[in-house]
Amino acid sequence: MSDCLFCKMAEGAIPVKKVYEDDLLFAIEDINPVAPVHILIIPKKHVVNTLDLTPADDQLIGAVHRVAASLARERGFDQEGFRLVNNNNAGAGQSVWHIHFHLLAGRKLGWPPG
Repeated sequence: MSDCLFCKMAEGAIPVKKVYEDDLLFAIEDINPVAPVHILIIPKKHVVNTLDLTPADDQLIGAVHRVAASLARERGFDQEGFRLVNNNNAGAGQSVWHIHFHLLAGRKLGWPPG
């Protein structure tokens, strides 16, 4: 999608420091972190949010969770704990209209969130 921030990052039109990348997705550190560790995991395929996923996206969503676990292990917060968050639509805090996941760790994360 030509005007999508995350699509431009995926294509390399907007340079970013990627902490992970494969054929399906990439990950970057959030520019406005809400935890000591705040990584965005972003599929390269343009999907607005969870409501637009189809069965064809099952592998993609599985890859998001696998990469989140891998990043947690690599950064040493797998045992301490982490949270993987996906916001859907403005009322839930979605501000970029391209599906992405927030990997949060490094501090006590309360419940309920928000």
